[in-house]
Amino acid sequence: MFNNIKSDIKAIRDRDPAARSSLEVFFMYSGFHAVCWHRVAHRLYKNHFFGLARFISQLNRFFTGIEIHPGATIGRGLFIDHGMGVVIGETTEIGENCTLYQGVTLGGTGKESGKRHPTLGNNVMVGSGAKVLGPFKVGDNSKIAAGAVVLSEVPPNSTCVGVPARIVKINNKRVSDLDQIHIPDPVSQELCRLEARLAKMEKKLAEQNNDEK
Repeated sequence: MFNNIKSDIKAIRDRDPAARSSLEVFFMYSGFHAVCWHRVAHRLYKNHFFGLARFISQLNRFFTGIEIHPGATIGRGLFIDHGMGVVIGETTEIGENCTLYQGVTLGGTGKESGKRHPTLGNNVMVGSGAKVLGPFKVGDNSKIAAGAVVLSEVPPNSTCVGVPARIVKINNKRVSDLDQIHIPDPVSQELCRLEARLAKMEKKLAEQNNDEK
């Protein structure tokens, strides 16, 4: 646990230019406090002290504004920047050296049992207000943009944006976007089908009138 704490402090020092010293991180960073208390709660949870683990996690939420279920698995070097409103679900797994900003939710959709929450690989960054919902993996070195809603698996080295999120970069190469100008117009297509059907019916009606004459 001591080694994890050292890794968490180093991660914050490396990634936050506002962090002036390790002592400042240790005493002043609520994201660091939340992760430390989670590690205590998680150890209790793994040893089946579920009630005490949940009690510590709720105290953690009260004092930091960050809710981490004690069942969540968190690797070394997690940096929760600002942190207010972050929610991390029970079966979430977070790799090493990940970064979460304020308002992030690593949650479920409410439709699964068992593994319900996402797995983040190593070096994943999730922007403020983003939601990653479901039991899938976000690959190593991926980035989720602020406000994005991710509902399906993300390959490694990807960048996701939007609601629902779409992949715009893989390995720093831009993914071809959907052509918004030349896509088929469904209304126009349906009108063409109706016009063709009407012409066919008119032809058939004209043939029947000719037979009667």
